[in-house]
Amino acid sequence: MKPDLKKQILKKIKQYDTIVIARHVGPDPDAICSQLALRDAILCMYPKKKVYAVGSGVSKYKKFGMLDKVEYSSMKHVLLITVDVPNYYRIDGIDGLVPEAVIKIDHHPFEEDFKGIEWIDESASSTSQLITELLLKSNMKIPPEVASNLFLGIVSDSDRFLLSYTTIETFEIVTELLKRTKLPFTKLYEKLYERPIEEVRFHGYLSDHLEVTENGFASIRISDEVINEYKVDSSTASNMINDFNYIKDVYVWTFVTYDAKNEIYKVNIRSKGPVINEIASKYHGGGHKFASGVRTSKEEEIDLLFQDLDEACKAYKESLK
Repeated sequence: MKPDLKKQILKKIKQYDTIVIARHVGPDPDAICSQLALRDAILCMYPKKKVYAVGSGVSKYKKFGMLDKVEYSSMKHVLLITVDVPNYYRIDGIDGLVPEAVIKIDHHPFEEDFKGIEWIDESASSTSQLITELLLKSNMKIPPEVASNLFLGIVSDSDRFLLSYTTIETFEIVTELLKRTKLPFTKLYEKLYERPIEEVRFHGYLSDHLEVTENGFASIRISDEVINEYKVDSSTASNMINDFNYIKDVYVWTFVTYDAKNEIYKVNIRSKGPVINEIASKYHGGGHKFASGVRTSKEEEIDLLFQDLDEACKAYKESLK
């Protein structure tokens, strides 16, 4: 991060008395943890400011902290800070908000200019890593609940430091965080990895029903009936997708669920070789080179997406010969 850019972000935070922190719809632990950690760190430094973390709540993520319910109609002179979201239309919980200034902090590839300060670092393991770096290089305090969320956000998005987005800098930043805060980090893993027995059994269902092509493309479409049978929710599958990273001869794998409330299919895509974000963007999705997603109301688009992903696997497989 460039020093002048860091100073600009901290200056904006100091300048505004009302700050709204938002992330993408359908949040994962990194989005929630980075959002809550930044809110709580700012409030610790500036207790008289009004700082809100907004968006739809997810019951399983209440363990990280509570989100805020906000009425925007009377708000003026608001700073909006977005975390972990590259495109404006995917920001959750800001309908009716007219920000005076915007800061974007994100580790996804650039997709859209938010017309403000933009800190984008694709080399970072997570947005939580970026927030950690910002706090460590400022004079802001890092209380235990902030340190806990930052650590868990990094661990979650790097899949326990297993994914390729993990770098030496990731370890250096985590080490500095632990040294400064004396965080008892081994006790925190339960928050991320403890599961009810229903989810353990659902994981077995995913393993049993994953379809794999001769090109190394794996997929599963999970119906509402299955979701109900196993007494899980539609987000459970997306939280398990990284568990399938080490299947031999599988290069790309996808989980598809249906959001009946919004009448939309959610496709989570992972890869350990073929670049998938360019394919995802063809279907109005996006993300990282090896971790992307698509949302569509048309089931036929999923068929076309699967064809493209299978072709990408075929080309990648041939390149290995």
